[in-house]
Amino acid sequence: MTAQAHGSSGEAGAGLMRLTILLPYQIFAQENSVSRMVAETPEGSFGLLPHRLDCVAPLSRGILIYHTDAAGEILVAVDGGVLVKSGLSVQVSVRRAMGGTDISQLRAAIEREFRAQDEEDYTARTTMARLEMGFLRRFASLRHG
Repeated sequence: MTAQAHGSSGEAGAGLMRLTILLPYQIFAQENSVSRMVAETPEGSFGLLPHRLDCVAPLSRGILIYHTDAAGEILVAVDGGVLVKSGLSVQVSVRRAMGGTDISQLRAAIEREFRAQDEEDYTARTTMARLEMGFLRRFASLRHG
């Protein structure tokens, strides 16, 4: 693929990436002029530039950093997911995301809020499993009784 093939798709700046950050039920962010970004994977951090080869990467819970000329460096805490780069389009799909300006505050928020949500999710799944088992036991006793 050539740069010319990518540059004709109507992005705000020729040769810049279009970033979309998707949550399960909404679009968290859309940027049309991303010049570079850094993402965290289970194997470590990696950078993306506009004409890097297309790729798919699993994302770890961590900080996604991207840069635009208009806004400068933007930090987003993400809770795992997947990144897909195709041409100049980058789509990031994550369970949860949170923006901020201070990296240490975002890291603390990840630990505090995302971990708390994980615990709530675990409690809800455990409760549902217990309810289902109780229902199945009662149903089985009615059938055999």
